[in-house]
Amino acid sequence: MIALRLVSAALTAAMAAIHLYLWDDGGYRDLETIGVLFLLNGIGGGLLALALLAAPTRYVGVVAVLGALFTAGTLAALVVSLTTGLFGFEETLDAELVRPTIAVESAGIVALTALALLARRRRRRRAAT
Repeated sequence: MIALRLVSAALTAAMAAIHLYLWDDGGYRDLETIGVLFLLNGIGGGLLALALLAAPTRYVGVVAVLGALFTAGTLAALVVSLTTGLFGFEETLDAELVRPTIAVESAGIVALTALALLARRRRRRRAAT
């Protein structure tokens, strides 16, 4: 469980770092609504990554669920911006870090969901004994 927790935290931190980098150096800070959302995503992802590392074992499942939902929402927003546009902004697959973002967020959803399920199974096993 420790390895999965570390991988989940690393992927969440990577997602946050991508958004902060794009906000700071990629010009996204100048986009009206999207800029604020990129900054908030970077901050929120960073806090979730820290929570994954610092949370007591009994709360890891809750943090993992929150992280999975946060990451899934972020990926969904990217898909919407790639297909129909989001808040008047349309992204392209050729834009900086779009493909790595899709990979990091997809892997993050898988890792965080697995961590949440593992934590739930361990909690049930402990309750049964």
